[in-house]
Amino acid sequence: MDTLYNQTNTLIQQTQQYFHTLEGNPKNVVDIENNIEDKISVINRNCSKLDSFLFKIPLDQRQNAKMRCDQLKYDSKHLQAALEALKQRRSRREAAANERDLLLNRRFTANADVTTINIDYAIHHQNSLQNANKEVDQMLHTGVNALESLRSQKLTLKSARRRIIDMASTLGLTNHTMKLIEKRASEDKLILMLGVVITLIVIVLVIIYL
Repeated sequence: MDTLYNQTNTLIQQTQQYFHTLEGNPKNVVDIENNIEDKISVINRNCSKLDSFLFKIPLDQRQNAKMRCDQLKYDSKHLQAALEALKQRRSRREAAANERDLLLNRRFTANADVTTINIDYAIHHQNSLQNANKEVDQMLHTGVNALESLRSQKLTLKSARRRIIDMASTLGLTNHTMKLIEKRASEDKLILMLGVVITLIVIVLVIIYL
C-alpha cells in the first residue's frame, strides 16, 4: 500500500508541474492538457485501489492510512477543477483572438448604392471586441486568484495533516510508555514479594540454627 501511495503522490507532483508549464503559455497546450487528464485518471484509479486496501491493514494503522488516502483524493479533485478552469480560459482566449482577427482582416468596401461606410456597425463591432477583451482579462484574473487560493488551501491542509499525524504518533508513543510503566510496576511488585519471602526464610533459618 505504501508503494502505491508513493506512486500516486509522485503523479500528483508531476501533474502540478504540468500546470506550472501551462502558465508559460507553451505551444503544445492541448498535449499538456491531455497528459494532465491521463495522470488524473491514473490518480483516481489508484485512490480506488487504496480504498480497497484499507480493509486489509490492521485497525491501529487504518485511520492514518485513510487520512493519507483522503488527502490524495482531495488533491485529485482540485487538480481536475484547475484543469477545467484552464480549458475554459483557453477557449475564451481563442474566441477573443478569432474575433480580433476577424475585425482586423475585415475590409470595408463601398456599396454600389451607398457610397458611405457603415460606421455604426464598425463601432458596435469594436465595442463588442473591447468588452470581450475586458471579460477575458477579468476571467484570467479570477483564475489566477483561484489557483493561488487552491495552493494556499493545499499548504494549510498539508500542515494540518502533519500536525494530526504528529499528534497520533505522540499518542501512540504515550500509550506504549504507559504499558511499559505498568509492566515494570508489576515486575517490581513481584521482586519485592520474593525479597520479603527470602528475607523471612533467612530469619527463620537463623533463629532455628542459632
